[in-house]
Amino acid sequence: MVVTDQLVDLVRAGLESLVAAGSLPAESVPEPSFERPRNREHGDWATNVALVVAKGVGKPRDVAQALADAIEPSGLVESVEVAGPGFLNFRLSPAWLHDVVRRAALSEGFGRSTKGAGRKVNVEFVSANPTGPINVVSGRHAAVGDTIASLLQATGHEVIREYYFNDAGRQMLLFGASVGARYLQHFGRETDLPEDGYKGDDVISIAHMIAEQIGDSMIEAEPAKLAQRMLELAWPPILENTKRSLERFGTRFDVWFSESTLHERGQVTAAIDKLREKDLIEERDGAVWFLSSRLGDDKDRVVIRSNGEPTYSAADLGYVVNKFSRGFDRLIYLWGADHHGTVARFMAAVEALGFDRSSVEVPLVQIVSLVRGGEQIKASKREGVYVALDELIDEVGVDAARYTFLTRSIDAPLEFDIDLVKEQAPENPVYYVQYAHARICSILRKAIDEGHQADASTAPLDALVHPAEDELMRKLASYEEVVPEAAERRAPQRITHYAEELASTFTAFYRDCKVVSDDRTLTAARLALCVATRVVIADALGLLGVSAPERM
Repeated sequence: MVVTDQLVDLVRAGLESLVAAGSLPAESVPEPSFERPRNREHGDWATNVALVVAKGVGKPRDVAQALADAIEPSGLVESVEVAGPGFLNFRLSPAWLHDVVRRAALSEGFGRSTKGAGRKVNVEFVSANPTGPINVVSGRHAAVGDTIASLLQATGHEVIREYYFNDAGRQMLLFGASVGARYLQHFGRETDLPEDGYKGDDVISIAHMIAEQIGDSMIEAEPAKLAQRMLELAWPPILENTKRSLERFGTRFDVWFSESTLHERGQVTAAIDKLREKDLIEERDGAVWFLSSRLGDDKDRVVIRSNGEPTYSAADLGYVVNKFSRGFDRLIYLWGADHHGTVARFMAAVEALGFDRSSVEVPLVQIVSLVRGGEQIKASKREGVYVALDELIDEVGVDAARYTFLTRSIDAPLEFDIDLVKEQAPENPVYYVQYAHARICSILRKAIDEGHQADASTAPLDALVHPAEDELMRKLASYEEVVPEAAERRAPQRITHYAEELASTFTAFYRDCKVVSDDRTLTAARLALCVATRVVIADALGLLGVSAPERM
């Protein structure tokens, strides 16, 4: 059990004993909460529960002292002190840290919780249009979405990873027309790309592939039929390549959802009809509008254009209804920063369709800029100038790419310095963390070769009294706080930061404390600490989708 949960139980029992003795009214007893004091000298954990309870009851310090006296003795707590206006500061016993080491080394559940048990969450991410190879920007989305899903699973949620591919709509037809133009050019026909069409070399390659597949059978087709046929032939192989790239990147999806199925099943029309029943649909100039301004949007939005073509907004209506119909308690949509203007519209739709806004999240992932040799690489998918994710993997590797994508908050733009990421040096965070893991594995191999045992279940952990040992044990203990916080805040960067801090703390321990020595008792204790550290580093890297090598 996480230490704060144990402290909550102790304080709650103390409060209940004061209520039973008549010292406190039953209705004044809140749920205790704990935080770490800024100054280590003030203890390991502190609670303000006495300040809360004292309102209308008595002086906070008197209530705090009564509560401190009522808390039952525990092998976990060394002392409870009243501080300031009525805080309770808890100093924990060394047994707490020893328990951390044993659980970290021996339990697969260390850092895990059941907080989300019984909650089903859909995490939809990447969802790039199938108009070309998956690029570096989508790579950041893949790393972030996959890690958020893993963090939610680590806290007991049932998670479905979903990819939504737009195989319908104006942009896809524009892509089909672009392929069609290249197809005609392949057979010597003079034709221009459509305005705002897709200009990349990959479009030429796709057109050549189709030409080899169907010959010149479509060269006399009407433009609209040509574009539609090119689209039908082009997007499936692109989607298969996308799947291969993402799987290579260590990202797998449980569901690949097609936008066109929403239209085929009538779910888009049904969602619009539901809004019409609520007088939130209006026809203007031949188009169909969702009156989203009534629900907090800055303006109303078109859902059916005057030519009868549904917009992306219309598909979003059907999609959110579809998701909730599958039994999800929470929906998480990871969108790009360029979608910031559509969030209010989407949340208005969620409410209008009868769902709780608080059950839907739309975190926006900021852009990635690639830097090589100090110069930024300019990118534009429409112009066909971009770096494919596969190219980045070829150059820096999956581990380095994923880890780097996860080093910053999704709210902040990320500068990806290719030259730095390729360096095998302490300045490279992923290398630094992986090297710490490999070093521990080397220490353990050497110790076993020399006849020592690395058994945390029997190790004499009372021998761990050096300040560097204490610091390392405390850093291990904080992992049980970091994982649920990272999950709750949708903040994968908290795991990368923790992994780097743990690697740094271990390095200081290794510098100051010789692990394998003639003192077999101390060696056994330090080896157990090494095992616990190795397990936690590997687990943190695993949540990130990064490997933990045993040799480097």
